[in-house]
Amino acid sequence: MIKKLTKHGNSLAIIIDRAVLDLLKIDADTPLEISTDGQVLVIAPVRDKARRNKFRKALESANRKYGRALKCLAE
Repeated sequence: MIKKLTKHGNSLAIIIDRAVLDLLKIDADTPLEISTDGQVLVIAPVRDKARRNKFRKALESANRKYGRALKCLAE
């Protein structure tokens, strides 16, 4: 998808299509994190810390249970 910036007062804005907003579950109240590596602009919803912690705990549990088997499969 190629977009152009549009003038918005003294700033520039980008319009994000509804389909993309729906896919990412973003609405007008969703905080967005904007970052760059100097060449690429990344706009992402702010990660929910509780959800991230729950995922991390589940991953640690799976690694404790199946870590050896997964390591053997990887070799």
